[in-house]
Amino acid sequence: MDVRFYYFVGIASWPARLLYRLQATGLQNLPPSGGFVLASNHISALDPWALGYPLWPRRRLRWMAKVELFQRWWMRTMLEAGGAFPVRRGESDQRAIMKAVEVLRESDVLVMFPEGTRRREGQTPPRPHTGAARLALAAHVPLVPAALAGTARLRRLERWRVAYGRPVAMEDLVGLGHRRAAEIATERLMEEIATLEAAIA
Repeated sequence: MDVRFYYFVGIASWPARLLYRLQATGLQNLPPSGGFVLASNHISALDPWALGYPLWPRRRLRWMAKVELFQRWWMRTMLEAGGAFPVRRGESDQRAIMKAVEVLRESDVLVMFPEGTRRREGQTPPRPHTGAARLALAAHVPLVPAALAGTARLRRLERWRVAYGRPVAMEDLVGLGHRRAAEIATERLMEEIATLEAAIA
């Protein structure tokens, strides 16, 4: 990750924040320090930016991107400079998992979308993946829910809204098998995301 590029993007995209009147609520719910997994609904390719800008420049956000996006050198250069790293979707990519845990232990924020793919307006949310919970459990960091609205309606210039929730309770999951703990944590996570999404709809 190129920190200089990260700061440059934040400065250069200030007009977009004004144009779409980005509104963030629940910032007080975020851990003040240390790494954590920030998990949200997914409705636009611009969701990582909308999630991260309210935290800029205090915190650095990192995220996984499908490996196909890294095939062209110019795209790979921009993604890596902006904090993304590749993951092979549909399989157990141990390299990406190790990188994600490393990112979290370096006190960065890892953005993940449990739904796995962008959801179109009015579409029923797909069955969530447990990856966000698995990584939070593996790295022993908080799992924080978030929700976005408005980012899929660029032409309408609708206000972008993001809400951050309190970390998902996982203390009572200690002692359960990793798989079962991740399933329960994911259920709680998606319930919180749905509540946040309804509040900013």
